[in-house]
Amino acid sequence: MPGPVLELISISKSYPGVRALRDVSLAVAPGEVVGLIGENGAGKSTLMKILGGVTEPSAGIIKIRGEQKHNLTVPEAIRCGIAFVHQELNLFDNLDVAANVFFGREQFSFGPFRLIDTAAMMSRTRPLLERLGADFEPDTPVEALSLAQRQLVEIAKALSLGAEIVIMDEPTSSLTLTETNRLLGIIAELKAAGVSIIFITHRLNEIEQCADRVVALRDGAVVGTLQRGEIEHDRMIRLMIGRDLKALYTPPAQAVGKEILVSKDLRTATYPDCAVNFSLRRGEIVGLAGLVGSGRSELARTIFGIDQPVGGSVSVEGRPLSIHSPRDAIARGIYLIPEDRKRSGLILEDDITSNISLPNLGQYAVAWLLDRGREEETARQQSGRLNVRAASVSSVVGTLSGGNQQKVVLAKWLAMSPNVMLFDEPTRGIDVGAKSEIYGLIRALSDAGVAVLMISSDMEEVIGVSDRILVMHEGRISGELARDQFSEHQVMLLAVGKTTNSGLPC
Repeated sequence: MPGPVLELISISKSYPGVRALRDVSLAVAPGEVVGLIGENGAGKSTLMKILGGVTEPSAGIIKIRGEQKHNLTVPEAIRCGIAFVHQELNLFDNLDVAANVFFGREQFSFGPFRLIDTAAMMSRTRPLLERLGADFEPDTPVEALSLAQRQLVEIAKALSLGAEIVIMDEPTSSLTLTETNRLLGIIAELKAAGVSIIFITHRLNEIEQCADRVVALRDGAVVGTLQRGEIEHDRMIRLMIGRDLKALYTPPAQAVGKEILVSKDLRTATYPDCAVNFSLRRGEIVGLAGLVGSGRSELARTIFGIDQPVGGSVSVEGRPLSIHSPRDAIARGIYLIPEDRKRSGLILEDDITSNISLPNLGQYAVAWLLDRGREEETARQQSGRLNVRAASVSSVVGTLSGGNQQKVVLAKWLAMSPNVMLFDEPTRGIDVGAKSEIYGLIRALSDAGVAVLMISSDMEEVIGVSDRILVMHEGRISGELARDQFSEHQVMLLAVGKTTNSGLPC
């Protein structure tokens, strides 16, 4: 058996007052897929930053193909054959796909003038995109791509390095089911070619599909390892959080109430020929499933007033809702938790207090001046209510974990007494422990009489949390499932526009 291509030996990392890693040892063999799991704050990111040369360890040794390294720089890590697929996209919107893939490694033409060889970069990028099954060209501007498409550009960038060790940090968080399956196929191809992969994800079913071994971190230390035959969902959860995770579904505390929001023949700009009819009732969690591109997010954006409807109507509590801007929706108690919280839901450079008060600044104004004391008191109340883990409400939101950032997005709306909550991918990029908290908060909202529409691409989530499921296909509601009809098979049939076993219309 060949020796490990990578060894991390007793790696520790300390910051003032915090010990992020404690004697972490990890070895990866050539062609091995290692699933690295753990809650946010467990130390995964710190360990990978050390391996990528971003952060220097406080103690420990790194060996790459037997060669000892006390610490790595970013250029040296790349030279050693280490490539990253980051969860946080590092792309330039004003450049095209090929320029992003080869940024910092531009191809130059031969001749008296050293000019960037755009054609060469395009030709080298195209087979990478084809390999990933991407539906866009190398000359496509990144600003024109969806979140899922941008994730594929990140993966293409890593593949272009021809790396021997690839670290994938939540690579499927924005991908469709088809794109995810293609990526898992790419991982199998890389493994067969001898490439080693460290795969980090909160979607444990993907770990079950592709990992040869699982290593779990908790509180900065390795707490367990599972070999291929031992990798099971419940075992991984027990290693990550030290306990079993309760079943996702919690039934409503009381009977579902009356209709509060009704969409009648609503048509969005994306699908102007497709009429959408549905209703939301108080005290009910309605899951909205469907493939990416089916029109789910566009529907939520239209109801919230970001996009203008091209036909139909929405009524709230029996009164028509005139949708011209988010201000109109907010005035009627309709609030949106967006899919991309960092770009659309938060001001990362501001503190928790400013983010929570932002949608309702008039509430804190005294003679045109903001009452900072009232802002901070509200922020403390909401942060305590949602268990936001931060040093204080003055903490900058960009420094918080994904789960705590999502709680801040939720906190700003809870301070304003919602009638209808629209959640778009509420747990994207959030660890399993924080997911459980978010699910509990969603149910608490429902039990308080709020109508909840939850858009999710996570099948386990939409089946496990919802009281009722609507499925969209190409801009239309293709079917509806009651709780006793839930199954992945039924949802997928409707998502691709087919009739389910129960004979539901599509």
